[in-house]
Amino acid sequence: MKIKFYLPATALLLGLLSSCSDHVYGPALHHSDISYMPKPMSMDSAKSATYISGALVRDFANNLNDQLTSGQLNVIHANTFQNFNLAYGAFTSLGGYKNYDLQTNNVNYFNSKFFGAVGGRLSGNFFFNSDSRTDFRIIGFEAVYSHEFGDYAQFRKAITGQPDFYTDTRTELFTGGLTSEIVFHGRRPNTQMGFRVFVGETFGNDNIYNNTKNNYITYKAPTYVSFAYFVQLKQYFAVIEGGTYVQFRVGVKF
Repeated sequence: MKIKFYLPATALLLGLLSSCSDHVYGPALHHSDISYMPKPMSMDSAKSATYISGALVRDFANNLNDQLTSGQLNVIHANTFQNFNLAYGAFTSLGGYKNYDLQTNNVNYFNSKFFGAVGGRLSGNFFFNSDSRTDFRIIGFEAVYSHEFGDYAQFRKAITGQPDFYTDTRTELFTGGLTSEIVFHGRRPNTQMGFRVFVGETFGNDNIYNNTKNNYITYKAPTYVSFAYFVQLKQYFAVIEGGTYVQFRVGVKF
């Protein structure tokens, strides 16, 4: 009986130890490309607005050791109609992938890799209001397309197929999903606040996030979920957003 007990335990331990040699690398913006898109409220006098913002984004890589830090510029135009709004825009992102996983004795070791991305965003909501202060954006959608470039994208392609390395070499991502949001005017004049939740996924082949080397560890990425808090004072606004990443953004509305 003791032999039967220790053999599975030993196999499990060996599987966990062997997984430590695995290295998983995905696109720089994988599960961090969604960014809240503000829109005029239904009771605002101006139903059309342009929002320009800069953001700092911090994200963990798939191995939860390496870190990605980037700066982002967003330009968004939004229109609010009767019980529906729509926003579209473009963005660019520049940053670095910091290695903490690969050791110096590994032939593929690096300290950091540059990455950049450009892309477009689209968002819309159906809403209703029960008073003169609140928009209930019960159901909506957000979608984003991005194209990645830089040293980190080249690195993923270079190590593809090497033992113990699992790579997602995609440089083009399309993410989409559903949102629910509430936005309201504050007690102070010209003040708005809002909360939004997003649930979706990045479309395409995510097979590399399944570690097939053993049965004990998986790198399968979960459903993409993010939360955002929005505040606007006169023409200035700020957004704090988080999921598996954290984004802080400030901007101005025209």
